[in-house]
Amino acid sequence: MNLLFQEGQIGDLKLKNRIVMPPMCMYKSDNSGELKTFHKGHYLSRAIGGVGFIIIEATAIEPRGRISANDLGLWNDSLIESHKILNEQMHSFGAKTAIQLAHAGRKCTVEDETPLAPSSIAFSENKPFKKPIAATLEDINEIKELFIKAALRAKSANYDAIELHGAHGYFLCEFLSPLSNHRNDIYGGSLENRCRLLLEIAKELKQKVDLPLIVRISADEWMSEGWNITDSIYLSKELEKIGVDSIHVSSGGNQEKPNKAIELKPMYQANFAKAIKKEVNIPVIAVGLITTAQECEKLLEELYCDFVAYGRELLRSPNFTFIAANEFSKKEFIDSSYQRAF
Repeated sequence: MNLLFQEGQIGDLKLKNRIVMPPMCMYKSDNSGELKTFHKGHYLSRAIGGVGFIIIEATAIEPRGRISANDLGLWNDSLIESHKILNEQMHSFGAKTAIQLAHAGRKCTVEDETPLAPSSIAFSENKPFKKPIAATLEDINEIKELFIKAALRAKSANYDAIELHGAHGYFLCEFLSPLSNHRNDIYGGSLENRCRLLLEIAKELKQKVDLPLIVRISADEWMSEGWNITDSIYLSKELEKIGVDSIHVSSGGNQEKPNKAIELKPMYQANFAKAIKKEVNIPVIAVGLITTAQECEKLLEELYCDFVAYGRELLRSPNFTFIAANEFSKKEFIDSSYQRAF
């Protein structure tokens, strides 16, 4: 059926195909948080290569929200213009774009920054990780405001959508898990309380920033007593209720040493996406060692998801979309300058 090349939609955003480039940290900036020449070539090449939807890597809302000193940032207005230029270039090749707004929480390894987390529990006892300080209610309110301000900058930079990073053991994900969140206030304890901050930020983003909103989650943190797919289904339903436009389903990242068995094989996270898709009516993006056009077709045909994110494969092959189009005899989807290669 070649569903891979069918148009799709997230909120009011129309996408030319079902291929997504997920956010992948490149660690190529510096303390300025600025886009560098590397980023411009890296992302533009995937737009030229036919990717329908490009999500820019985790971009910090404040300096202590970086994973490393080489992360991108969007914490002040001076950073807007270079993103705006990059978006104009990517849009000219038919790609739609989003930016993943993030706060590293206890996984911040920047030398001169003190990590902030829901509780004072280190991700690891080993360097470069440090013991975080527990966020006060004042800190939490400040973080909420920083997400909104960064999202408004993203809109000014002409991004087509926002992705809120609630996965992989970073700040918002840390609040979700009972293993990293030991709070006894309204943001800790019950499942409802642990989901509160992510839901509050998502709700404010929908109210204050007129862009489609995607939330990326870790469906399971791979711990027997930790966050799991049942919790993720609850969260996804609540996100849908407040108007979130899509759920991007990953897993893991919140524990240094998971105690559940993980078989790293093609499409190993797809069952999580399918379980969530059965319970919500908004688009679901699947990711996780998906490398071929046939795998994408299977996931779309069998209703695992609505869009497929190719991470490592797009690192290996910026022109993966053209290769898939040739495989399916859809040469009209190959840029004319590249057709002689097929």
